[in-house]
Amino acid sequence: MSITSIAAAVPIAPPVASYVNIAAYKFITLDNLEEMRPLYQAVCAEQRLKGTILLTPEGINMFLSGLRENIDAYLAWVRSDARLADLEVKESLSAEQSHKRMLVKIKQEIITMRMPLIKPELGRAPSVDAHTLKRWLDQGHDDDGKPVVMMETRNAFEVDVGTFNNTLDYRIDKFTEFPAVAAAHKDELQDKTVVTFCTGGIRCEKAAIHMKEIGYDSVYQLDGGILKYFEEVGGAHYNGDCFVFDYRTALNPQLQPTETVQCFVCRAVVTPRQQLAPEYVYEVSCPHCYGKKTA
Repeated sequence: MSITSIAAAVPIAPPVASYVNIAAYKFITLDNLEEMRPLYQAVCAEQRLKGTILLTPEGINMFLSGLRENIDAYLAWVRSDARLADLEVKESLSAEQSHKRMLVKIKQEIITMRMPLIKPELGRAPSVDAHTLKRWLDQGHDDDGKPVVMMETRNAFEVDVGTFNNTLDYRIDKFTEFPAVAAAHKDELQDKTVVTFCTGGIRCEKAAIHMKEIGYDSVYQLDGGILKYFEEVGGAHYNGDCFVFDYRTALNPQLQPTETVQCFVCRAVVTPRQQLAPEYVYEVSCPHCYGKKTA
């Protein structure tokens, strides 16, 4: 057998998942944002991290990717700030960095809701962990016997990639629409336990706090969002994948990247099946925008 034949017969090993991707946030008053920004920029550059950090008066939000030793060094530095000592992190692995550049931004809110009276650091809405939620969904009710209803807080295009079974999806296009939706459906949900959820916990935490403020009696947020649920219990009661805002586009319940992509032109989510359509041409069009004028 020739060397060429031998090489062809040897299966190619899949790429090694050597990069650690982290998602973390905390609602906490930060009043020295202009001082924090260059420090975070310098540490991330030193540790060769890529991703996005949002610094806001109401707290911090981060999505970062790097080698294990660099991520660990960065987190040790972050937690040396007493305000962030208990920062909780969700992790996934990938063969390459999930972001292409490093940005540290100052914004007014971690996630825009335009509800300035919501201050999560003054008291979180009740949360339910992944294992408890799975048990509730297994049995069809919470520990008090009330029916459990899952409520989306994500945008419609994210929901289309995957969501919990039988979830309430009000097809919002941006999170600022959520308060009106929650108010409009309050009466029909009064006898149920509502669990809000999102990708990593930020939107559903704000949503649950708002719902408590407007009179929902039994509302919880899914602690850590879908990504934490995947990490702890897998894909039970979940259908599809979870959209993420980086080059991977979507993660399956094993927290592995899928073949789902975003259209280069219109930014719509394009599933593997849709990529087989003749309207899908890489960086030219997809079934969502084919034949349409784009801005």
